[in-house]
Amino acid sequence: MLNGEVSFWWQQIGRPAARPALPGDIDVDVAIVGAGYTGLWAAYYLRKHDPSVRVAVIEARFAGFGASGRNGGWLTNTVTGGRERYGRDGGIRQQAALNDAVDEVIRVADAEGIDADIAKGGELNVAYTPAQLGRMRRFAAAEADWPGADLTELSPDETRERVGVANPLGAVWHPHCARVHPAKLVRGLAEAVERAGATIYENTRALSIEQGRVETDRGVVRAAHVLRATEGFTANLRGEHRTWLPMNSSLIVTDPLPAHAWDEIGWTHADTLGDMAHVYTYAQRTADGRIAFGGRGVPYSYGSHVDTDGRTQERTVAALTELLHRAFPASSGAPIAHAWSGVLGVPRDWAASVGHDRATGLGWAGGYVGTGVTATNLAGRTLADLVLGRDTDLVHLPWVGHRVRRWEIEPLRWLAVKAIYTAYGLADRQEAGGRATTSPIARLADLVSGH
Repeated sequence: MLNGEVSFWWQQIGRPAARPALPGDIDVDVAIVGAGYTGLWAAYYLRKHDPSVRVAVIEARFAGFGASGRNGGWLTNTVTGGRERYGRDGGIRQQAALNDAVDEVIRVADAEGIDADIAKGGELNVAYTPAQLGRMRRFAAAEADWPGADLTELSPDETRERVGVANPLGAVWHPHCARVHPAKLVRGLAEAVERAGATIYENTRALSIEQGRVETDRGVVRAAHVLRATEGFTANLRGEHRTWLPMNSSLIVTDPLPAHAWDEIGWTHADTLGDMAHVYTYAQRTADGRIAFGGRGVPYSYGSHVDTDGRTQERTVAALTELLHRAFPASSGAPIAHAWSGVLGVPRDWAASVGHDRATGLGWAGGYVGTGVTATNLAGRTLADLVLGRDTDLVHLPWVGHRVRRWEIEPLRWLAVKAIYTAYGLADRQEAGGRATTSPIARLADLVSGH
């Protein structure tokens, strides 16, 4: 089993040849820090809307090195923050924009010839315990009142017809999600950005972002507009240590399963698969017949330390493997091929946002808390419109301009995160033991986390 080495997705297709680093001081119109999905989408739409705009994307390693090349491959209509905080009108508009963004990514991939194993099969979230079933039913009842949610509640038999998980009590499904190969998507998007006329500088580490300039280890980029698209790596920038918390998520992927295992499991609709646990899991059936299965391992490293290799602790690999085999006993004969981890950005109120200050030219987007593959496209389009002064529906969405307070200093945030996820794990164990309602420990953890 490979462990780390960025991700299985990059190991499978091979890392791209390195692009040139920043050659020294340069002047452009827009400087974007971070060549993940957010930064690349912003660059793509900036150049598509106005080919005269000079765009430079600065990347510390290579395009797609971070979460964009390590995630679980869910192109779904969810973004953290919850529609409830936006009010009904704002929530409906945000939901519709995310639904459209799923199809926009698919449209661009087709138009740009990006073969990213995209298959739109919807998202299935399963309840395995009575407490999870109760949360699922409350969630389904609440969603029924939101246009665009398009949620369907499934019985145990209907759940198994879509994906043959073991012992489901029920599930909810919606159609606004596609499976995707993360590294293929980000590689193709980076190439499309270059064809559109933007320049990507790799192996160039941004040290600080200020009005009109980005200081890097290779020189200074001067620009009228500077956009921060660093997500989980934001804490590495000078002055941004407490802006977003770098949270770890881990994945394993099996060898291809034999035909008889797939006959038992089914999973022919390309659904992405999640659950209703507090420490939830997420999975996809890959295009080549593997199961990629993820969840929380060690969620946070003291001092906002950001791992770069992706290596995952053995106890996390063992825990994810046990959960995988519990959900899919037929997978137990397939070895685990690769394990890896990545960091995602968590704002203090767990709400994603996008914004741009016209007075300073400074902009940002991120804080997706693990649900960003689709949201990055919406954020990138919104950033492009904000920079270019386009008065579109996107710049009036409720997440635009949203700001939250900074995270607490250490050791408070380390203690808080450790306590929160210990509590969630304990709550899941209580509920697995037969508790009929959501554990009060989880409710307390929700209050402390601000989730």
